[in-house]
Amino acid sequence: MRLFHKQSQADLVGQSLNRMAWRRFRRNPLSVISLVIIGLFAIVAILGYLITPDSTPYCNQQYLELATLKPGGRATFLCIDDSTATSHSTPIRTMLRGKPLAYTAIPIQTYQQRSDSIAAQPYSGDPIVVPNDKAWVEKRTYLLGTDPYGRDVLSMLMIGSRVSLSVGFIAIAIALLLGITLGALAAYRGGWVDNLIMWLINVVWSIPTVLLVIAITFALGKGFWQVFVAVGLTMWVDIARVVRGEVLSLKEKEYVEATRALGFSTFRTIFHHILPNILGAVVVVAASNFASAILLEAGLSFLGIGVQPPMPSWGMMVKDYYGYILLDSAYLALLPGAAIMIIVLAFMLLANGLRDAIDVKH
Repeated sequence: MRLFHKQSQADLVGQSLNRMAWRRFRRNPLSVISLVIIGLFAIVAILGYLITPDSTPYCNQQYLELATLKPGGRATFLCIDDSTATSHSTPIRTMLRGKPLAYTAIPIQTYQQRSDSIAAQPYSGDPIVVPNDKAWVEKRTYLLGTDPYGRDVLSMLMIGSRVSLSVGFIAIAIALLLGITLGALAAYRGGWVDNLIMWLINVVWSIPTVLLVIAITFALGKGFWQVFVAVGLTMWVDIARVVRGEVLSLKEKEYVEATRALGFSTFRTIFHHILPNILGAVVVVAASNFASAILLEAGLSFLGIGVQPPMPSWGMMVKDYYGYILLDSAYLALLPGAAIMIIVLAFMLLANGLRDAIDVKH
C-alpha cells in the first residue's frame, strides 16, 4: 500500500508539472502562434468543400478560357439550369466529397439582358440566347487566380491541406501504435525481446527514409491510403527509441515493482502505470514527426508516386507548376510551396515549444 501511496504522490506531482508546463507553453508566443496556424489549417481541412469557392469533387471544374488568370481576376459566367444534373447532397457528403454543379457554367465576354432572354457572347463560337427562366449571369472573383486548366487555385490549396494533414494524422497514428508498443515492450521485457526489437529498429533506421517510403509505396501501389501506410511504417523508429529510453528509466520505480508483485499483466503495467508518465516526451516527438510526414507526402506527390490526380496535393501542384516560376505565373508553384513551408514550420515550432515547456530545467 505504501508503494501505491507513493505512486499517487507521484501522480499529483506529475499533474502539478503538467500545469506548470502548460503555463510555460502559453508564455511562448511562437508556440501559441504555431498552434493557432495549425488550428486554422485543420478547420479548413475539416470543412473542406463547404467553404471552398469551387465545391465540385477534387475542385476539378475546368474552364480553359480562363487559364492562368491572375490573382484577383474576375470572370463572368452564363449559368444555364441543367434539369438532368443531380444536386441532392447532404452537408456531410458535400463536406467530404464535394458536390457537382447543378447547372452548366459558360465563361462569356459580354452579355445583354433582354426582357425575356439573355444573349451572351462566349469566348469562342456563336452567341448564345437563353430564356430568363432557364439562365442567369454570375460573376466570380478568383482570389488566387487559376491554373493552366482554368481551375481555382485557392480551392485546390484548401483541399490540398486536407491531404497533407490527413497523411500526417494517420501516419503518426500508425507510428505511435507501432513505436509505443515495440519500444515499451523492448524496455520492459528486456533480454532477447529487447535485442530483437532493437535489431529491427536499427535495420529500419539504417535505411534512408525517402528510399524506404518509395519502396513501400511501390509495393503497396500508388494512391491516397497507400501514402498513409508507407509514411507511417517509416516513422515509428524515432518514437520507439524515445519510448524505450523512458520506460527503461521508469520500470525500476517502486510503484512499477508493486504492479509486478501484485501480478498485474504486462499490458496493464505498461499502458496504465508507465505510459501516462512519458506522454510528454512522446508528444514532442510526434509533433516533430508530423512535420516530417507532411514533407514526405509532398515529396512523394512531387515524384508522382503519392496522391494521384485529380485529387489536389501541395506537392503535386509544385511539380505541375514549377515550370511557371520563370514565367509571369510563378505564384502557381510558390503558393503551394509556401503552404508546405508554413505548416511544417508551425509543427516544428510547436514541437520546440512543447519540449521547452516539458523540460523541467527551463
